Amino acid sequence: MMPMTPPVAPAGGVRLVVSDIDGTLITPERRLTPAARQAADDVRRAGIRLSLVSSRAPRGMMQFVRELRIDTPIAGLNGGLICDPDGTIRERLSLDPETARTAVEFLIAHGVEPWLYIDHDWLVRRDDTPQVRHERDVVQTTPVRVDDFAGHYENVGKIMGVSSDPASLPGVERKLAELLDGKASVHQSSPIYLDITHPRANKGYAAKELAKLLDIDIRDTVCIGDMNNDIPMLKEAGVSIAMGNAPDNVKAHARFVTRSNTQDGWAFAMENFVLPRA
Repeated sequence: MMPMTPPVAPAGGVRLVVSDIDGTLITPERRLTPAARQAADDVRRAGIRLSLVSSRAPRGMMQFVRELRIDTPIAGLNGGLICDPDGTIRERLSLDPETARTAVEFLIAHGVEPWLYIDHDWLVRRDDTPQVRHERDVVQTTPVRVDDFAGHYENVGKIMGVSSDPASLPGVERKLAELLDGKASVHQSSPIYLDITHPRANKGYAAKELAKLLDIDIRDTVCIGDMNNDIPMLKEAGVSIAMGNAPDNVKAHARFVTRSNTQDGWAFAMENFVLPRA
C-alpha cells in the first residue's frame, strides 16, 4: 500500500478545490467512481466550489464537467486556456511562434512526436498511431491531421510531446527546458507525455486565476494532483494534496498524501482533508 498521511484536519477554511483529472480524480481506466461522485456532491453541499485543471484541452475535460455538474471556470492546457463550463474561452496564453517551432523541431530530433493544441483544436501529423487512437478514445476528441506544422505556429496553447521511450523523457524535459531558457514552461504530465506551454501557463498560474475569477483567496484553496505538472499549483495552494500514486518528488511538495487513484484517493482526500475545513 502506498504511503498515506493520516487524516488530520488542517486549520482554516476552504472555499475552493482545484483538482487535476488524470491520475487524480479518475481511475486508471478513466472513470469516476461512485465514491468520487459522492465526495464531489458532499463538497458542493458544504458550500465549497469545485474546479478542474488539466493538461487536456478543455474539450477533453467536458465529460467530467458535465458528470460532476461543475459550474465554475476550468483551465485546460496546463493553464494555457481558461474557459467557462460551456467552453467559452475566458483567457488564452499562447506560445511565441518561434518558440513553438523550436520546441517541435527539438522533439522530432529526439524521437518524440509533437502534437499541437490551438484553442479547442488538436493537430497531429499522423492520426493512425496507437498513441493518437488511445488519446482520441480517452478525451473523446477527434484530431485534425496536417501534413506539416509549418503555418500552424500562431496561437499554440500547448505542444504535447509523445514518447515511445518513457525512460528517456525526463532527460528530454531537462534539455528542452534548458534550450527554451524561460521562453516556455516544460513539464512531464505522464510517463509518456511532455507538455510545453507559455511560460506563465502552468497549473500554479491556473489555480490563482481560477480563484481570482471566483473572488477567492488562493490561501483558501485546496489543490490536488499526481504529476510533475501539478507541482506549481501544489506550491500555490493554501492546502496541497498529492495522490498516493504520485512520484516521491511530487509528494515532497504536498502537505498531505492521500490514497492512490486505484483506492478512491480523491474521495478520501475530500472527506478527510477538505470537508473538515468547510
